[in-house]
Amino acid sequence: MRRRHNGLNFGKRRKKFNMPLFKAVLSWIGEILIVIGIAYVCVSFFGFRTSVVGQAMEETLSSGDQILVNRFVYLIFRPKAGDVIVFRPNGNEKSHYYVRRVIAAPGDTVQIMDGAVYVNGELFEEFSQVASIEDAGLAEEPMKLGSDEYFVLGDNRNNSEDSRLANIGNVKKEYIVGKAWFYFSSLGDMGSVR
Repeated sequence: MRRRHNGLNFGKRRKKFNMPLFKAVLSWIGEILIVIGIAYVCVSFFGFRTSVVGQAMEETLSSGDQILVNRFVYLIFRPKAGDVIVFRPNGNEKSHYYVRRVIAAPGDTVQIMDGAVYVNGELFEEFSQVASIEDAGLAEEPMKLGSDEYFVLGDNRNNSEDSRLANIGNVKKEYIVGKAWFYFSSLGDMGSVR
């Protein structure tokens, strides 16, 4: 007959700590954290999404189009003429995002004469087909841009709130969210923003 042991048994073998399994689990956790970090950076800097409001950028972009914004590029480089940027007018956090094309950079002088844009006295080479400008607004007289200011216009020149108007004015670099780089519409149209 076997004798029964009641209570604690100190004679039992202890399980050994499985170091290879522990290292494998730590490795997996580390890899998962790295992937989550990379995904966060990609979404934050390149996958920021907003929509176009109004017809100011037609034919390039239409009202309601969704655009992806590269928020990283302007941490390294400065916006240049031809870039389609996303910004908040005068830094107003309650306003929707505006999408416009950069026409002139800091230090440039802009003037609109006879329906055309002149930068530093030379006719601006347009990046898309645009109509003759009917209202020069503030740019009727030469405008010298400050060291952190950009002059922006909508591609639909006669139906756009942009730097010609006092409520928008020149856009300071600190108010620029990023560069529009990809768009897609509800009709299934998509592509890079040019």
